[in-house]
Amino acid sequence: MCFSAGASFGASAILAVAGVASLKKVHTRTQIPFAAIPLIFSIQQFCEGFVWIALKNNADWQQTPIILFLLFAQVVWPFWVPFSIFLLETSKWRKILLAVLLFMGTLLSLYLSYCFLSYHFSAHIQTYHIRYELSFPHEFVPFLALFYFLPTIVSPFVSSVRKMSFVGTSILVSFLITKLFFDDYVISVWCFFAALVSVVVFLVMKDMELKRKLREILMV
Repeated sequence: MCFSAGASFGASAILAVAGVASLKKVHTRTQIPFAAIPLIFSIQQFCEGFVWIALKNNADWQQTPIILFLLFAQVVWPFWVPFSIFLLETSKWRKILLAVLLFMGTLLSLYLSYCFLSYHFSAHIQTYHIRYELSFPHEFVPFLALFYFLPTIVSPFVSSVRKMSFVGTSILVSFLITKLFFDDYVISVWCFFAALVSVVVFLVMKDMELKRKLREILMV
């Protein structure tokens, strides 16, 4: 997240509340991964709070919060977003499309895990933002971007769950704003804006709960 450690920790606390509220709306086990998205964002922002502290103090342990934050940002989300939406899907053909997107996201997560083990990465504070430097093979960047974009942004639009498209729209708009105004700090700033999607996740969970209760009333 941009700005400061305090802002990151503050966002983490708010997201934790949103995560608990979303998880309280869970009715089936298949809803848990999707409802947990705000809580995962909370942990991620908590990690970046320590990145701020470590970088400002040039701490010897700074690599630990940096790698934890990057693992969430680069490895977790390409898999978790399509996975959580796949579990909610009931339409057969949509589930097939989501399975393809989940496969792409899983491949990317595995490849980036390998990169973090094999290549150098770092972070530094620059003009009130954190800039992450990844020394990964640059010739694969266009493919990596595509394999990140499709699972995380397209998956919500494929879903038949009502209001799920709002999740995709929120992620897409946050990405465009980040690229336009914070291109040098995409990893950090987009994660902040994408964390705002947690509000939409809660609304989707609330809507699913209302639909379930309505079905129960109609079946009585």
